[in-house]
Amino acid sequence: MLKGIEDPVVVITGASSGVGRACVTAFAQQGARLALLARNQEALEHAACEARAAGGAALALPTDVSDADAVEAAASATEQQFGHIDIWINCAMVTVFSPFTQLTAEEFRRVTEVSYLGYVYGTMSALRRMVPRDEGTIIQIGSALAYRSIPLQSAYCGAKAAIRGFTDSIRTELLHDGSHVRLSMLQLPAVNTPQFVVQRNKLPHRAQPVPPIFEPELIAEHVVWAAEHAPREMVIGGSSLQAIMGQELAPGLLDQYLARTGYDSQQTEEPSHPDRPDNLFEPVPGDHGARGPFSNQAHERSLQMWLRTHPATVAGMLGTGLVGAATLAARRARQALAEAR
Repeated sequence: MLKGIEDPVVVITGASSGVGRACVTAFAQQGARLALLARNQEALEHAACEARAAGGAALALPTDVSDADAVEAAASATEQQFGHIDIWINCAMVTVFSPFTQLTAEEFRRVTEVSYLGYVYGTMSALRRMVPRDEGTIIQIGSALAYRSIPLQSAYCGAKAAIRGFTDSIRTELLHDGSHVRLSMLQLPAVNTPQFVVQRNKLPHRAQPVPPIFEPELIAEHVVWAAEHAPREMVIGGSSLQAIMGQELAPGLLDQYLARTGYDSQQTEEPSHPDRPDNLFEPVPGDHGARGPFSNQAHERSLQMWLRTHPATVAGMLGTGLVGAATLAARRARQALAEAR
């Protein structure tokens, strides 16, 4: 059960696949009642079945998050079914892998409407219900790309940076009002999700995440942790932390580095099929699940995140000043993580 929340009700956008889909199972295992929002009704029904099998209750609500009225209707349906909303997770996204000069205005607008405005509309609907109750948690699933953009995903990088900007603004307003509504943003690393199969790709080769890659279940595990603890912001994965610190210390050098490596690192050696269906404007039929095709390269654990989510243990280690104890604890942590893989 989620700490401090009795009989929790959780709304998840982008619940049909990827990180959102992994969150469905993770929260269902905590006994949550779930409202699942995405466009793909077939995949949503599969996700709802998985949630019920994992111990939760689930309501599938086919929704295009770029439509503010549709998001509001889904929020109302959730209240009607479950009575209230405790946690709202904004996770829906689309992207286009393409040089900016090859994007159309329509494509750029669509990515922005889903991957940025979808978060805005979800946050609006959540706050309409949470502010009067003076409780609730909103979690924005962000990316290290909110700080350090990369080539070939200009619309998506712009959306993630915009999410960070408007989230910081809203947080200060809630603090000004003395509200107890909590607002968190998680900055993700590269994740093995189906987006690399279903997103629009104008590159000559198939798209891939930039290593190191993590499985979506690891991300979902830390989304649950964030729902309990509501950190202002949480950076997931050492690679995300390195990207953000690099941007602070030497952004010009990163520009040059990504100019040299950013094209090849986002493509496999397999040729792309330009006629394949993509989900930019309509969902791709079928149930694509949580994981993408890169599990042979993906990590299921992160030492950086273990340290981040066990602050009392880390503080105790530092407080003792005993090098031997710290070394032993680190060895045990590495062993536990290795056994969990």
